[in-house]
Amino acid sequence: MSEPRRATPVEDLNLVKLSKIYGGLAAVDDLTLTIPGGSFFALLGPSGCGKTTTLRMVAGLENPTSGQMFVGAQEITDLKAYKRPVNTVFQSYALFPHLDIFENVAFGLRRRGVKDVTGPVERMLELVELTSMARRKPGQLSGGQQQRVAVARALINEPDVLLLDEPLGALDLKLRRQMQIELKRIQVEVGTTFVHVTHDQEEAMTMADTIAVMNQGRIEQLGAPTQIYENPATAFVANFLGQCNLVPGQITGGDGDNAVLSANGFNFSVPRSRIHAAGSSAILGVRPEKITMYWADEPLPAGHNRLEGTVTDVSFTGVSTQYLVKVPWGQELVVFEQNLSLEELSRRGEHVQIGWAPGHTFALDGAEDITAGMGSHVVGA
Repeated sequence: MSEPRRATPVEDLNLVKLSKIYGGLAAVDDLTLTIPGGSFFALLGPSGCGKTTTLRMVAGLENPTSGQMFVGAQEITDLKAYKRPVNTVFQSYALFPHLDIFENVAFGLRRRGVKDVTGPVERMLELVELTSMARRKPGQLSGGQQQRVAVARALINEPDVLLLDEPLGALDLKLRRQMQIELKRIQVEVGTTFVHVTHDQEEAMTMADTIAVMNQGRIEQLGAPTQIYENPATAFVANFLGQCNLVPGQITGGDGDNAVLSANGFNFSVPRSRIHAAGSSAILGVRPEKITMYWADEPLPAGHNRLEGTVTDVSFTGVSTQYLVKVPWGQELVVFEQNLSLEELSRRGEHVQIGWAPGHTFALDGAEDITAGMGSHVVGA
């Protein structure tokens, strides 16, 4: 049914001390990164973090101020864009409106002088599930279909690396989620390295094998989606990837594999493997969905971190309900609870307990800005 995986292995993409300076400001700052061949890799970050500038340098659309780029052993730093084993899919798709879908996909092959394009084009259209649309014009297709045509047109040239620059940004939410699944399917079937630039956290976590979270031209954290979400290493990553409750405190001791973090007169248990603080000053972190809300007189599981509080806000979101719970020192912690029964929803003013397993707690360096990642950081493109 689909295009077979590549016969030859795809080489790693290596960026070595890559920098781009605009007017004295570093849009990309001494970036060294290895993107494994054949992987789906996401560069994730807010507007201005340097992710698009990095992609444009790999594509050959921007010249680095310093540093080198390699695909396997081949250095591509100074190669013209059209000579690189790299193709790009932009948010605008850039399809030729006067050509039908078949000819849009065939364009790269015809430009290279390939005589018989029928077989390769048909296989590529089958891969992106658009065989029946071959003779339609781009204007007759939906946004999602146009996006698949753009991917097919890029992949037919068999690049080692396919760069995707916010490719789903123009689609509505429902279609965007469908296309996330489609793009991942295509990448797995073809085996080409996909490098996806996005500011959408959910999009990156849904599609990528590995995510590099960028901030101010540098990588804050690199890892699998579950790793960086469940165990963020910095306040920026904790705040930028979803919501997070952060509380300043001090590491005061420990027992076995767990340390004790004291905050506002309360003690919390934190696994030592999830502590990213250089000294005793630390920031306790826990994701809202890891917290369970209990009635005031309800027993909690043994060993769980526990607080009492008052519900100050209730927001029904369909799949879950978001609560704000004001704890003894006055901070409002966010709690997400799955909607299993509407009859069990708590109300504003209700006195409750909240608790969570120590294994869901992490600790960040106390010297960090606890609000990092909550707003935008404008440094470069």
